[in-house]
Amino acid sequence: MNTELAITRLSTSNLSITRRTRATPFTSRVEAAGVHAYTIYNHTLLAANFRGMEADYWHLCDHVQVWDVAAEKQVAISGPDAYHLIQLMTPRDLSKARIGRCFYVPLCNPEGGIVNDPIAIKLTENDWWLSIADTDVMLWAQGLAIGFNLDVTVTEPDIWPLAVQGPKAEDLMARVFGESVRDIKFFGIKPMSYQGVDMQVARSGWSKQGGFEIYVNDASLALPLWDEFFEKGQDLNVGPGCPNGIERVESGLLSLGNDMDYATTPFECGLGQYVDLDADINSLSLAALRKHVPQKKLMGLVINQECTISNTDVYIGDLWVGEITSQAYSPKYGVHLAFVLASLPALGNSLTLDAQTNLGTLQGQLTSLPFNFEALGLTPKLSSE
Repeated sequence: MNTELAITRLSTSNLSITRRTRATPFTSRVEAAGVHAYTIYNHTLLAANFRGMEADYWHLCDHVQVWDVAAEKQVAISGPDAYHLIQLMTPRDLSKARIGRCFYVPLCNPEGGIVNDPIAIKLTENDWWLSIADTDVMLWAQGLAIGFNLDVTVTEPDIWPLAVQGPKAEDLMARVFGESVRDIKFFGIKPMSYQGVDMQVARSGWSKQGGFEIYVNDASLALPLWDEFFEKGQDLNVGPGCPNGIERVESGLLSLGNDMDYATTPFECGLGQYVDLDADINSLSLAALRKHVPQKKLMGLVINQECTISNTDVYIGDLWVGEITSQAYSPKYGVHLAFVLASLPALGNSLTLDAQTNLGTLQGQLTSLPFNFEALGLTPKLSSE
């Protein structure tokens, strides 16, 4: 079972939905589509299961899904000092960022710990969005703006992202938004018209199966857009979906709160390529990160059989070396996969460790992330069909 955020295995009729725990403009369609489980993300409902985890996984890998990811809140930063505020928050150099591009950015505190890992979107010279993971970035950004006396406004606008993911995503998007949507490059974003309303559309999404995210900015168009995807995608086997724990572990996609947190630096969880140590920028975290010596490392673990890891602590013999942060059985490769946040002093040069499972103590092989299945000698099963 995945060590993901706690999942609510109830329909919304059994949840207390208030302005504090929010539904979305798509929730009625998600319910009608037969959602089996939710999690709460940024105080908002996020579907977690429709057909079952493995069935959802194969459908995503083989076809196309529509995801309600309105829980992916946007923190809008606007004004003459917008870039300066965002640069304070991240050690990635954004000084040459181009309009119409998306950038994966770790946001780090003065000690170098990860506060969030959003996609930063540059809309104009003075307008940015941070498409955030599950922490209250707006409050931090507002505090920094006040403390540094910056000429910006920081808000959470009414934007409700809808994702279209899977190998047939581009064909479905072209049927709804026109052929020009195919011209959007990876991590590119541009306004596209839907029923006369311009919405930002990016080639992005929290899967490695390919796809797009539509930043819906008119709640009255949410249901018509959802319905049109399903009407025009029947021959593509379109279906409802959501971020999938199996697919994201296979793909090496990290989850804030599971695989990293305020006490984890980018260097410790494999995000060092997004830290520009030599850049001449004003970033809160760079001074600490320049002196940082990692004491732990996020690594992949492969156990060559199906199992459930029952104890997240992992060992070499009797020596504790770290903890499992995420895990999933891979039906495509027939192995159990996990992320391990390992203590480097305890691990030493070892490339194997012991995990406690429902089958007893099993030995697993450590590897770098993302998983290189070819190098591991694993052959994929190409389809569930």
